[in-house]
Amino acid sequence: MPEKPEVITVANSLKKLILNKKITGCNIYWDNIIAYPVSDEFKKKIIGQKIEAINTRGKWIVIDLDKDSLLVHLRMEGKFMFRDKGEVIGKHEHVEFILDDKISFRFHDVRKFGKMYLIPKDEVNDVKPLNEIGLEYYDSNLTKEYLYDAIHGKRLPIKTVLLDQSIIAGIGNIYDDEILFMSGIHPLRKASDVSLDECEKIINNTKIILDKAVKLGGTTIRSFTSSEGVHGLFQNELLVHGKGGKNCPTCGRIIEKNKVGGRGTYFCSDCQK
Repeated sequence: MPEKPEVITVANSLKKLILNKKITGCNIYWDNIIAYPVSDEFKKKIIGQKIEAINTRGKWIVIDLDKDSLLVHLRMEGKFMFRDKGEVIGKHEHVEFILDDKISFRFHDVRKFGKMYLIPKDEVNDVKPLNEIGLEYYDSNLTKEYLYDAIHGKRLPIKTVLLDQSIIAGIGNIYDDEILFMSGIHPLRKASDVSLDECEKIINNTKIILDKAVKLGGTTIRSFTSSEGVHGLFQNELLVHGKGGKNCPTCGRIIEKNKVGGRGTYFCSDCQK
């Protein structure tokens, strides 16, 4: 599943291609992609609106229109494709927006897990799904005290807790492993045992790692591409994730792989106590 750097990369790619375009048509070929409102109402509302801004909130892409905000979650394999209007719809192209009467802007999703919401712009941060999301990693309110208070009562593994989007938005499995390795914290440590100083390490390393990943366009693990022809490069920078059986870049010990909360987890038991 794309994580925060990948979502930012997608949003930045779209800014170059669809800003200030008008949605003159909409076709939905798989209704389950549309989470709210129902498909017919979604189409009726979105047609005629102009694309004014594109941002992110957690793992959601937020496309601000004249009146509403279009929220898109890519889930496992969602992508955007651009075609000429009238070109044959592909097997996995489930939602089509016609832009300025000539561009076919399509949501492609092999697994059909992606979701879209169309919500009034002045309400978008006050209702689901965005009102359930925690602080962004770059938010000045993300302090060691905030994180400590948020996790101190949780007896789940810190690996699992950092995936909780209601605490810090956008951290997924790949970057979770990297953050904990850089912070010297074992993924199975109970979150309630993580100290205030360690919370500061987690926050600092989250910013370093995610900023670098954004700069490099994220990773290409699984099938992520930000849009056609745009691939992330951060997979070349990964220190432990996906490196099971290889030597730790710090101490040389063999990197281990385990399951934590059902997620494949990579760590060095020497560097991460």
